[in-house]
Amino acid sequence: MTILCRVLMVYPKFIPNSFWNYTEACELVGAKYPAAPLGLITVAAMLPKHWDIRLVNRNTEPLTDADLDWADLVMIGGMLNQQPDFIYLIDLAHLHGKPVCVGGPDVSSSPHLYADADFQVIGEAEQVIQHFIAAWERGERKGAFIAEKFKIDVTLSPMPRYDLIKFDHYLFIGVQYSRGCPFTCEFCDIIELYGRVPRTKTNDQILAELQALYDHGYRGHVDFVDDNFIGNKKNLRTLLPRLKAWLEERGYPFEFSTEASINIADDDGLLQAMKDANFFAIFVGIESPDPEALMQMKKKQNTRRNIAECVHKIYGYGMFITAGFIVGFDTEKVSMGQAMIDFIEETNIPVCMVGLLYALPGTQLTRRLAKEGRLHNGHDLMKVEQAGDQCTLGCNFDTKRPLRDILVDYKAVLEHVFCPTAYAGRLSRLGVMLDRSDRRRDLPDGDMRKRLGGIDSVHKVMRTLPEVREPFWKTFVEVAKTNPGALRYIVMLMALYLHLGPFSKRVISEIDRRLAELDGMHPVMATESSARARPVKATGEGMSKFRP
Repeated sequence: MTILCRVLMVYPKFIPNSFWNYTEACELVGAKYPAAPLGLITVAAMLPKHWDIRLVNRNTEPLTDADLDWADLVMIGGMLNQQPDFIYLIDLAHLHGKPVCVGGPDVSSSPHLYADADFQVIGEAEQVIQHFIAAWERGERKGAFIAEKFKIDVTLSPMPRYDLIKFDHYLFIGVQYSRGCPFTCEFCDIIELYGRVPRTKTNDQILAELQALYDHGYRGHVDFVDDNFIGNKKNLRTLLPRLKAWLEERGYPFEFSTEASINIADDDGLLQAMKDANFFAIFVGIESPDPEALMQMKKKQNTRRNIAECVHKIYGYGMFITAGFIVGFDTEKVSMGQAMIDFIEETNIPVCMVGLLYALPGTQLTRRLAKEGRLHNGHDLMKVEQAGDQCTLGCNFDTKRPLRDILVDYKAVLEHVFCPTAYAGRLSRLGVMLDRSDRRRDLPDGDMRKRLGGIDSVHKVMRTLPEVREPFWKTFVEVAKTNPGALRYIVMLMALYLHLGPFSKRVISEIDRRLAELDGMHPVMATESSARARPVKATGEGMSKFRP
């Protein structure tokens, strides 16, 4: 007998004051949020075709009583920085008498925090969702379904339900090519969740997903949400030429970004293939300019190389870099703040996600700190009143360096990196180095980024933040004269400052508050125990952006 089920899928709100929550820049082009919930629409495709499914993204639209009253089942998925709203939604659904099924990276990492949910899907959903469906249709109303790690054949992962999303709400749309990363970074949870052998979809599979987006009328920025796009270079080399041909046949409807390890700079052929396939931006986890810290964190791929030269080389292929940096490693020296500032200036990376080190649940770092007795109780719990991400909240373990010294270094980096003059200076130097000479300049019709008109958008930024007027205008004029092919990207990065400027000020204010708090304590307490009162949850370089 066919059993109809009305499923309400809810994507929780991200915590406020997060580095990645750049809604101000989205509003410049009429979008409401950076990206759509790829994980939930992928899970939606795994559910029976006769089930009725609605999707509500709490970051872009309200969740109403009518939505909850309609549903037979509420399904919620999310990440670390959605945890407070995620847990609130479980209680809200129960108040309406609705059973709840939860899943996603945070549930997989910390299932004990979601014990109140009726159903838990732990791990990659493809392997166990059918067991959940069978249990539901048998009338069971409670259970946990745990996937065996790293065993999913992602070539069997279904086409995401793109029909469930409102494309005009989002600055970009995500697709996923691979899961896993070959490296062993101590602080990263990707290898714990998805393994060290990157598994990739087939070329036909990816092109079919892009064709579906195309057929839905979407044009513009598509992000490959992989945590290391080049983790399986052998397979990637076969995809990129086909991706190039697909784009050419359709007049280049999409422009791509992704995340990759810095060793991509070792491979000229791969860089050229990504350039040919219309990639324009790469997020790279750089973490620290200190080789000793890199070795301790087991990020060996960043050692034995001049990272600034690697970054500059990537600029030469017409792709700009955004990067992650971390303060708070055990081996850091007192001069870390200035060293990081000098390094960021040398690389000319405008957008730097600088955060404090967190011990993510289930990682090698967390296990080591627990063994050493340094891990704080409740290290994986993000409290509702702690509005912020790893940039604002602080280390969740006893640091080897005095915590005050770490915060002082961290504050110094933020004050410099997001100073309007320094930010504009890096944009100017990037504008010289970003080689867009043989790239298409025009965006396709329907790409909302066309609304980010050059001079008008710059004026909007300057009107909103008067302190940027002189340095930003100088940079705009310089790039317009010397490298007009790069100007669109420089304006895009200026628009991001609508978020980054005020965000950095809020973080600095929070650091000042914490420094005052530490200065009011006994010196021993200030260096060892103050963070214990602030148990929090982290994101970190390895946290995926939008995945099942």
